Amino acid sequence: MRLTILGGGGFRVPLVHGALLGDRAEGRVTQVVLHDLDADRLSAVARVLAEQAADVPDAPEVTVTTDLDEALRGADFVFSAIRVGGLEGRAADERVALDLGVLGQETVGAGGIAYGLRTVPVAVDIARRVARLAPDAWVINFTNPAGLVTEAMSRHLGDRVIGICDSPVGLGRRIARVLGADPREAFIDYVGLNHLGWVRGLRVAGRDELPRLLADPALLGSFEEGKLFGTEWLRSLGAVPNEYLHYYYFNRETVRAYQEADRTRGAFLRDQQAGFYEEMKRPDAAALSAWDRTRAEREATYMAENRDAAGAGERDADDLSGGYEKVALALMRAIARDERTTLILNVRNRGTLSALDSEAVIEVPCLVDANGAHPVAVDPLPGHATGLVCAVKAVEREVLSAAASGSRTTAVKAFALHPLVDSVNVARALVDGYTAVHPGLGYLK
Repeated sequence: MRLTILGGGGFRVPLVHGALLGDRAEGRVTQVVLHDLDADRLSAVARVLAEQAADVPDAPEVTVTTDLDEALRGADFVFSAIRVGGLEGRAADERVALDLGVLGQETVGAGGIAYGLRTVPVAVDIARRVARLAPDAWVINFTNPAGLVTEAMSRHLGDRVIGICDSPVGLGRRIARVLGADPREAFIDYVGLNHLGWVRGLRVAGRDELPRLLADPALLGSFEEGKLFGTEWLRSLGAVPNEYLHYYYFNRETVRAYQEADRTRGAFLRDQQAGFYEEMKRPDAAALSAWDRTRAEREATYMAENRDAAGAGERDADDLSGGYEKVALALMRAIARDERTTLILNVRNRGTLSALDSEAVIEVPCLVDANGAHPVAVDPLPGHATGLVCAVKAVEREVLSAAASGSRTTAVKAFALHPLVDSVNVARALVDGYTAVHPGLGYLK
């Protein structure tokens, strides 16, 4: 089975490769094709993978290419993890927003809109090429903003593109762990959009254990989200939000913390990873150990500003292991081998959430089999959550419209309608600022 990874020179690719190395079952991935526009980054990641697989018999064959069509031909699965504009682009997204007094973050608010406007045209081109060159392939999208990009690609690939994110998985794992349950045996009642969802129940052997957590302040305050949001707020919600909702519920505090930070998250990662890739230019560098060291620092500093604003302290060691590669592998296994499972994924709504139309991509538990991912029926969201989901989905639709039409007016509308952008004038200034720093947004007229 052939897996093509777009963004194959990306820093987290070794996580996916490492997960593949542990898969010894029939029907496993035997060939991995890495595609990237940057040949030096491809070479660096290929070195890490070679060291990772050095003692593994029958490890998948790894090849690299900068030719997209060559990478796609013959693919059974396509894993899309591209970053249009690189980390330099992310750092600019964050800085332009913060300089105007609004949230600068990769996927949420103004930064997420700017990233989407840059990424959607490229993702649509990829989807069209997949449809032409590998029509039977399944596309697993992790490119952010994951829900928005998956919806853009679904207009050309239908249900053969599925978005993944590790945030809901990590949240469910933390809740199960604090309740003394095995995460593998728990059903997580989670619903929303990518980076905008809530855990409303966690069922073990048919019993919802979440009320027990919400009723115990000590237990509720003992894990990441309890520390981040505060037990009083979680109990008033009657649910546990995805960590990204901290940007909404505590916006002023987060913006202030980001403005006071020495560097934005994007700037930190840009500088950190530049050091790693520069080190990889030395023939004698120990690739795998350098990557491990860099990854550990990356994970430990994740959402540091939010935790500082909330007084949440350092991340627990158990939360530093990532997880999106495990979701990707579980999804591929379920489809390729018809190993039926339940995963939280980004898929087309198909009537699951009555407040949204059938083509809207949402993030919900799905039953996965050889025919793909099928969303599980869920109860309606409460009023405030429904309003937030509908507002953000409306923004995503304006982003898709602006990317398709090249309309600057529509781009301004996308920014202005977002709940975290508080002024039409600020929206206009954001478009001016982003088009000035991003050549890739030159299509907006």
